[in-house]
Amino acid sequence: MPSAPQECGDCPIRHKAVCARCDGDELALLEEIKYYRSFEAGQTVVWSGDRMDFVASVVTGIATLTQTMEDGRRQMVGLLLPSDFVGRPGREFAAYDVTATTDLVMCCFRKKPFEEMMGRTPHIGQRLLEMTLDELDAAREWMLLLGRKTAREKIASLIAIIARRDVSLGLRSKSQRLSLDIPLTREAMADYLGLTLETVSRQMSALRKDGVIVLEGKRHVVIPDFDRLIEEAGDDSDGGFLV
Repeated sequence: MPSAPQECGDCPIRHKAVCARCDGDELALLEEIKYYRSFEAGQTVVWSGDRMDFVASVVTGIATLTQTMEDGRRQMVGLLLPSDFVGRPGREFAAYDVTATTDLVMCCFRKKPFEEMMGRTPHIGQRLLEMTLDELDAAREWMLLLGRKTAREKIASLIAIIARRDVSLGLRSKSQRLSLDIPLTREAMADYLGLTLETVSRQMSALRKDGVIVLEGKRHVVIPDFDRLIEEAGDDSDGGFLV
């Protein structure tokens, strides 16, 4: 299990999380109400409909958001990557199942004190609004991906999303060959992208054969040329990273 940072200044998501705009005094107030929680891969963080008495930022690892229909069908509706915010101030119950896909560390804040801080600390509310709008933009892009992109473009887009986050957090440099671990099984990728397992496997193999990615084992991916991956995803190929 990855270890949690002890001080905010040592936190790998400090410049991207909900506390990114906080000054020293505000960070000290957050320190008083924060605590870390660790989850093993496959462990449920919270079930949909459960009372949620905390909000949190993902520090390391990846989780999924899943919604279950009345007849038992399940649909993965989102990924939580490092620096993403979990929970909603003002809402008592969880709207989705949150499940750790990899070993996960979350920086949690007790909800009621956090809500009170939002009223006294404009920087937290401003940053949370920015993150909410970014999430809305990402949801609109995902609608395009599911509705219009080909299977090959969907696979390339998912790999690019994970790689971009690594770059935005400073975990990778755009100048170097990017390498990453895909946090989802191919079955989960198929579910998330609206594809069959066979299609996911076929398209991953095609991207490898064409030199767009290099596969090392089942989940480790090397991206020799990120601009080419973006072109395969059907997105802007100017080399810019969307964060």
